[in-house]
Amino acid sequence: MAEEKKTDNAKHIDNAKLEDQVEDALEQVIDPELGIDLVNLGLIYGIDVEDDGVCTVTMTLTTMGCPIGDLLDQAIKRAVKSVDGVTDCKINLVWEPAWSIDRMSKFAKISLGIHM
Repeated sequence: MAEEKKTDNAKHIDNAKLEDQVEDALEQVIDPELGIDLVNLGLIYGIDVEDDGVCTVTMTLTTMGCPIGDLLDQAIKRAVKSVDGVTDCKINLVWEPAWSIDRMSKFAKISLGIHM
């Protein structure tokens, strides 16, 4: 029983490490309209890696009719699947909570000339 708990904890640590690596990979996915990565834009709401290596990225877009949604979808899947240990990528597109400029990092705001 103690061995099973130890193994579960090791899996949790490995998954958390993979999630960090996925976030790093997503920082390489640049919104072509704004020139800032999706993480700093605040579009990534969550990253979850299951024990089988399937990664689910919960995210939003700046607007519902975003014309580059499909392009971003492909770029995200390519970046996530490039992480060692990830077997597949699913995208969970959500609209709540709604994206706003407040979700952007300080770096993104400065880069876009948004005064804080």
